Amino acid sequence: MRRHLSTLAPAAEAALPRLDPRRFAPENRRRLSAPGMRTFLAIADLWGLDETQRLLALGYPARSTFHRWARLAREHGAFTLDVDTLARISAILGIHQALGVLHEHERDGVAWLRRPHGATLFGGQPPLALITGGTQDGLMAVRRFLDATRGGLSMEPNAADRDFAPYTDAELVLS
Repeated sequence: MRRHLSTLAPAAEAALPRLDPRRFAPENRRRLSAPGMRTFLAIADLWGLDETQRLLALGYPARSTFHRWARLAREHGAFTLDVDTLARISAILGIHQALGVLHEHERDGVAWLRRPHGATLFGGQPPLALITGGTQDGLMAVRRFLDATRGGLSMEPNAADRDFAPYTDAELVLS
């Protein structure tokens, strides 16, 4: 039986995680907007994103709005991005960070983004197609995939693993 939140016992209701509404306050978003946009632009340059890909990654704001944000960010001006745009930038920062952990050279991480990928999530498309697909879910899916990969949880078998035969008890050496 499903219960409405208000019918929970006070102790059970207190145990539920709460988002801190201050995270979304305009002054906090304003503080994060210019540095976040500058970092996004640097990553977009590194990844070789064209204008349309940049717009799609950010949720497809109007071109004039995007260029105003970029100008203000470069000039260290003040502006306030909405929660969705900041979440998208956060996902891109996480993707960039994960690529830095997983690949010794930045160019290898960029190449990974641009190569078709055999994981079910990507359906044979490059991960960049999800990043620039226009949805926040696509960005978050790539970020979750890379985070799981960093933790050793997400990589599907590659060519080296496909023909692997499990070890038998006779092959195990215990010392």
